[in-house]
Amino acid sequence: MGQSHSITTGIANRRRDNVVDHSCRSMAIAPKDPKELRSFLTEEKVQEEECDSGDISILPDACLACIFQLLGSGDRKQCSLVCRRWLEIEGQSRHRLSLNAESELISVVPSLFSRFDSVTKLSLKCDRRSVSIGDEGLILISQRCQNLTRLKLRSCRQVTDLGMISFAKNCKGLKRLSCGSCTFGAKGMNAILDNCSALEELSVKRLRGISDGAGAAAAAAAEPIGPGLSASSLKLICLKDLYNAQCFGPLIMGAKNLTTLKLFRCSGDWDKLLELVTDHVEGLIEVHLERLQVSDAGLTALSRCQNLQILHILKTPDCSNLGLISVAENCKLLRKLHIDGWKTNRINDEGLIGVSKHCPNLQELVLIGVNSTRVSLELLATNCQKLERLALCGSETIGDAEISCIAEKCTALKKLCIKSCPVSDHGMEALAGGCPNLVKVKVKKCRGVTGDGAGWLRASRESLAVNLDTTEVESQDAASDGAVENPPATSESGGASSSNTTTRSTSFKARLGFIAGKTLRKWSSFNGGSRSQ
Repeated sequence: MGQSHSITTGIANRRRDNVVDHSCRSMAIAPKDPKELRSFLTEEKVQEEECDSGDISILPDACLACIFQLLGSGDRKQCSLVCRRWLEIEGQSRHRLSLNAESELISVVPSLFSRFDSVTKLSLKCDRRSVSIGDEGLILISQRCQNLTRLKLRSCRQVTDLGMISFAKNCKGLKRLSCGSCTFGAKGMNAILDNCSALEELSVKRLRGISDGAGAAAAAAAEPIGPGLSASSLKLICLKDLYNAQCFGPLIMGAKNLTTLKLFRCSGDWDKLLELVTDHVEGLIEVHLERLQVSDAGLTALSRCQNLQILHILKTPDCSNLGLISVAENCKLLRKLHIDGWKTNRINDEGLIGVSKHCPNLQELVLIGVNSTRVSLELLATNCQKLERLALCGSETIGDAEISCIAEKCTALKKLCIKSCPVSDHGMEALAGGCPNLVKVKVKKCRGVTGDGAGWLRASRESLAVNLDTTEVESQDAASDGAVENPPATSESGGASSSNTTTRSTSFKARLGFIAGKTLRKWSSFNGGSRSQ
């Protein structure tokens, strides 16, 4: 019995050895499509009778690894339980790993990364209420994963500058670093920048260790970050929720090849820093500014970046038409523009007219809290013939006339979103006969638009996807129809049913009144300028 098993195993191994050389040579051109892959696996070297036998053991390790890479995480886990060989191959072919980074992780790091020895993308996340791994755990991981190219750290509060310095020395091939809610400081960040010369993307959120507080004094005392060796390779910098984000100024100015800069909710005056940045960095293509202390001076500085294609100006109350026009006049390649006017009315028709005159390549326009009218929309539609995506939200001046103008003029438009605007069913009727390339319409919180208007639009254009937020209206109509269709019964059981119906109706009305009151309060605060949408 044992001899027969040995002979069978030997035959399978010889078959696998016969095809492994051929498959390994072909692996560089192995198809990704599953159907093509099956054809690829049954080429000349694998005999037809062997394939018909269903003996999967003839597949070489490289082919199994290729198959595993086409599976999702859950399916890969199931495959690893089939046999020891599959367990080994699955571990060796896994390049992405996400771990719960609690302190207990350190005890299994050696065995874990002995199995997953080819990991290049690692995510370490810890719950805020738990104790995360510390320097010892991070150093041990860096020693086992020296080929890491991406690292994500979330809430690893026990990791200090010492841990990051050792990590940077062990993983010099790092290309992407994202850290959030961590407590290491400028020394750890500078170690990454000094050792990881191939770093391309850096994302930092709530990094508490870079300073002890907010304000001008803390900013002046904060240790500068950058530029380091990675300055020449950095292409994206994203900073969120930082008290002293301006200590990254040397890094931003030194990143000569920077193409994307994203700044969200970072304190300090950014006008001067943007002026310095644009003096040194000329290749910016994408810029996001949200809840920053930036004015027209900062936008004027950005207008020097003639290659700028994507600009988001969100909840920056000091920006006005003047700064927007400056950007439009100099950045003629602009493709995507998002503006959240925050109900300040400092950006309106005047600024949008400037955009329409100088940005013919505009493809996507999002206006939130911007009171534009038919005057600017007509010019945008006429001059920006490539406009495909348009969103109009929280505007008091966008009505049926404006929607009719869009329907008539925006011939290239494919997607339209209207939210919290005084639009009615007449606007929907205009859309039914315009915008020949329109494929999707989303209407939300527009009280003048009813289910009938949306239904008529769907009936008129069957290929059009219409997403209408009319939950409350439809529920109220359904309740009214139910009251008419169910007359009161005379029997005892019918009386009980009627009583239950009345109770449910009363409960529904109470809930509806609560929702209406809540909505009214939201709208009151919205009109007061406390809400952006």
